[in-house]
Amino acid sequence: MTLRSRAARVAAVAAAAGIVLIGIPSPASAAGPSKTVLAATTQSQCTASTRIPETPAALSTLQSSSAWPLTRGAGVTVAVVDSGVAANPHLDGIVLPGVNLVPDGTDGAGRTDNYAHGTVIAGQIAAQLISGSGVEGLAPDAKILPVRVYAGIEKQLVEAGFGPDTARLAEGIRYAADQGAQIINVSISTSEKNATLADAVAYAQQRGSLVVASAGNRSNNDSPEQDDKDGARYPAGFSGVIGVAAVGSEGVVTKASIHGPHVSLSAPGQAIASSWPLGGDCVVGADEPATSWATAYVSAAAALVASAHPSETPAQWAYRLEATAVRAQPDTRSNISGWGVVQPYDAIVMVPGTGLRGPKSPFVAASPSASPSATPEAVAVVIGPGPDAAAITTATGIGVAGLIALGAIGALAIYVSRRREETAPRRAAPTGRGLYGPEEQE
Repeated sequence: MTLRSRAARVAAVAAAAGIVLIGIPSPASAAGPSKTVLAATTQSQCTASTRIPETPAALSTLQSSSAWPLTRGAGVTVAVVDSGVAANPHLDGIVLPGVNLVPDGTDGAGRTDNYAHGTVIAGQIAAQLISGSGVEGLAPDAKILPVRVYAGIEKQLVEAGFGPDTARLAEGIRYAADQGAQIINVSISTSEKNATLADAVAYAQQRGSLVVASAGNRSNNDSPEQDDKDGARYPAGFSGVIGVAAVGSEGVVTKASIHGPHVSLSAPGQAIASSWPLGGDCVVGADEPATSWATAYVSAAAALVASAHPSETPAQWAYRLEATAVRAQPDTRSNISGWGVVQPYDAIVMVPGTGLRGPKSPFVAASPSASPSATPEAVAVVIGPGPDAAAITTATGIGVAGLIALGAIGALAIYVSRRREETAPRRAAPTGRGLYGPEEQE
């Protein structure tokens, strides 16, 4: 069976079963242009020759034109723990040798993707411009590490043990961390607070990786079990992980995303133009926003921040993204949209300090109080002039004169500093600036 026929078969099976596939556009959604991206095809399936000439609208929302003069993600590896990353001209030269953890007999480097999910995510993160196409990733100078942990969601694949699996997902996260990936994208979610998965996330964090994971979708099959109720999803819900909700075409998070305490950030997740396993371009998520695509963009934003601040920790990268996100209430995190819609440029240029509103800062640490290093010696009290009275008197006179001189210099410095502050404009600390529209009520 060819790659094209496999993709078509998955879409057909999904349509017959009445399920929504995250990452596989139905024939209807792939047939024509979406509201925000002009698709250069009228066919029912995207092909190797499909080209989308316009730049993805999400790049404008995500401040790409402001961020790219500072960094395009060079020096950062983003692991895509997913369905594999297939060959595509957008991805030539940026995909590292990876691994295939699915025992289905395909290549061992993770370059097989019959489901299309991982290839779309890789393109969102780091797609290169090619002739005739406007598709480009948010962090185009980053490298992609493919970590294939499932083959698809068809009934036959699931029954064969090749579907989404928590143990294999945990193994994939550990592998990504061992390969030195600074950012680990996990566009998969489960409602099970699994100990093996928790240990894998903790291991990755210890190795210096930031895990970015989807908050989950109300209607999807890309998880080990089906649960459309609001509540924590994992690995998004583990400490230190960025959980991502999806913003729709109207600019707000809708009921399509699972809401809960695990949501940290939001990003565009609807009508996404990216690379396709058959070798061309495709628009996915035209019908409703999906957290898989939103997660990819937050991973790309994290790659930009990590590239700009390589000496900082994953917790500090996460804080930059959360503190500068667009939200209605600067001091409040929401179970719907987290700290708000991610803004990479603001995160890059943010100056950490105590005046920023929002999440707790890992940059600000309490100053430890001084403690004696040894038991102090006893002090002798002398009544009247001691043996060093003359020397003390002379030293005291010199010291007082010095203090007077220092005081004069200090006063002059304060005066000059205040004059500068009065004449020079102050740089405002980044704060939340409100979502693009009214949010659904929790």
